[in-house]
Amino acid sequence: MYTERLLLAREKRGLSQKELSEKIGIKQQQYARYEKGINIIPITYLKDICIALDVSADYILGLTNEIKSYKRD
Repeated sequence: MYTERLLLAREKRGLSQKELSEKIGIKQQQYARYEKGINIIPITYLKDICIALDVSADYILGLTNEIKSYKRD
């Protein structure tokens, strides 16, 4: 499930929910709802989260098991 992958990727980067939410410009409580699966992540925030955590959206969405860096064009 993507919620587990969000948590793992965030912890791997050594970020708290508050630190990550500040990086992507939302409140910590809002991000916590995404990580808990209470709210679905809007695609615009998914992109921001992938950039902040340096992971691919494919990993977060469960399309691959490899934590790949987010590729910026």
